[in-house]
This record gives sequence, C-alpha cells and structure tokens, in this order.
Amino acid sequence: MALSRRMFLAQAGLAGIGLSFGGCAKSSVRKLNLYTWDTYIGTHTLGDFEKASGAQVQMSLFANNDELFAKLRGGNQGYDVIVPSNDFVERMHEAGLLAELDHAKIPNLKNIAPQFANPPFDPGRKVTVPYTWIVTGIGYRKSKVESVPDSWKWVLDSDRYKGRIALLAEASELFEIGAKYLGLPANTDDPATMARVEAMLARQKPNIATFHDDNGQDLLLAGDVDLVIEYNGDIAQVMREDPDIGFVVPKEGGILASDSLCIPKGAPNPDLAYRFIDFVLGAQAGGHIAETIRYPTPNAAALALMPAEYRDNPAIFPPQAALDRCEYSRWRGQEVAARYEQAMTRIRAG
Repeated sequence: MALSRRMFLAQAGLAGIGLSFGGCAKSSVRKLNLYTWDTYIGTHTLGDFEKASGAQVQMSLFANNDELFAKLRGGNQGYDVIVPSNDFVERMHEAGLLAELDHAKIPNLKNIAPQFANPPFDPGRKVTVPYTWIVTGIGYRKSKVESVPDSWKWVLDSDRYKGRIALLAEASELFEIGAKYLGLPANTDDPATMARVEAMLARQKPNIATFHDDNGQDLLLAGDVDLVIEYNGDIAQVMREDPDIGFVVPKEGGILASDSLCIPKGAPNPDLAYRFIDFVLGAQAGGHIAETIRYPTPNAAALALMPAEYRDNPAIFPPQAALDRCEYSRWRGQEVAARYEQAMTRIRAG
C-alpha cells in the first residue's frame, strides 16, 4: 500500500534531522552517514540495509544544494554518501570535493539504463551513480484554476492568481525557467538575458505568496497556494493523497535534473558507502525507493518491477514531446552563480 507523505514522515521519523536507524546498536557497530533530501528514501530501505550489512545508518537532511555544498566545502564533516543534483556535481567535482568511484565495487551498476551511463555533467560516471531524474514544472490545484496552466506565464508573468503562487527559492533554476519562458537558452551567462529575467521576476514579486525550499508540494496540499513551481516527484507524492492536484510541464519546456549518489572525499567509511550504493541499485531496493518517493528511476531492473500505475503516470514520466523541450541545468561557474544570487536577493528584498 502506498503511504501518504504525512504517514511516510511519521513512520520514517523524517521530521527530525540526523535520524539514527540503529536503535540500541552498540557503539562498536560501524555507522554509515547519509546526507540527503527530505522524503527521498524508501520507508524501509535503511532498515533493510542495516539488516543486510550489520551497520547502523545515520541520516541527515539538507534543504537545497547550496546547503549541501556549504557543509562540504570547508571539509567533510563525516559524511559517507551524499545526493547532489547534476549542476552541483559539476561544481563539487570542480572544487575537488568528490571521490572517484571504483565501478568494480558497484556490480549493480549493470541495472542502470544505458541512456544514463554517460551524462554530460559526469562523463563515464567517474564520481556519480544515478539515483533519480527530475523534471521541473507546475503543480496546481485543479478546482482553483480555470484550465491546465500550460505556460510559465501563469506563475512568472501574470497577476491572475495574485497571492496564490509559490516559486522556487533556488536562484539559478528560477532564472533558467525564466529564460525558457522568454524563449531564450536556459544555460546562459548573458547579462542581458539575466537582466530581462530579473526585471520580470521583480514585476511579479507582488503576486507571489512565497519562495519555497523544496516544500512546494506541502504548500499546495495544505491549500496555502494554488500554483507552485516544483519537481515532478514531489507533486506526484501528494497527488496520491489529493486527486485535485495536477502537474504539467509548460509548453516552453522545463528544467531537467538528475540526483546522484556520490562519495565525498574524506568519507570515514568508503567501503560501507560502496556497499550502500550497490544495495540501493538493486532491483528490489530500487523499486521500493521509486514507489515511495515517486520520482522517475534510471534503474531499468527496478522499473521492470514497477506497476503500471507508476510507469504510466504522466506526472512521474511526462510525455516525450514535453521532455524534448526541456534542458538540463549546467554549472556555469562561481561568478555566474554569484550574479544569480545577487539578483535573487534584490528580487526578494523588493
């Protein structure tokens, strides 16, 4: 039976940070330190791994990639496995924060579909193992909007739903989406493009209820907003609880991303990290994770086990025509990232 998001949070204990799954384990038991996103693991994945490995799992949660990067750039604080997004993989690899992987220690890599074997952000999968792929679009409450919000205009360039709109707080992705709406390349360092997007978002600011950190689905489920820029898996999670919620990739195209499992340099338990990564890539474990978190899986062996309700869900797997209009977010350097952050600060203060 699929768990609701609230049931999942309660059962897995994810309302707290730094949850230990080891119960009364003795101090001599090895401990895997996992640093990941909220509601991004199967309900019994960590318990199953503990039984299989005899290790204890300590899981901590971050709200966004910036928080993850900030935690690691001053030195690894004891994490064994982390789950960054593709553009931050590039950023972290460039900064020398990620360990190169020994594929011989991850035999279940064979389960990954071929199209995910050689991504542009990590050719040859030198530092990453694919965990999910992601599409950013619009989550919406069907009974509160007049039709399917099939354009970014609904949330970026209109006062039609004033005070009922939530936007992503992550500056780079919001600006990439703005560029897509304007018919411009999402991955750009062009000052004129950035200025146009900033001006548009500044005009839209009075119509925005909030800028959110990866909890837009909760705002939508609670009825706090009617339209939200969010990731497809997060909206698919709450669609199980409320059939009045829908998801669409706007006609201009959205932003593609891929979250990966990585071992940061200085991991205290690298062998245990390899064992965990290989466990997660197993068909059964991968299928359970996908069924729980509702993100599209790159694990072909896991996908083969999934019910039609998952495989044929257009929120989880949007139509190919929509995906063809999407772009992967790319890391464009610290100077460009700083300009995005400065622009976002001006918008939110305006």
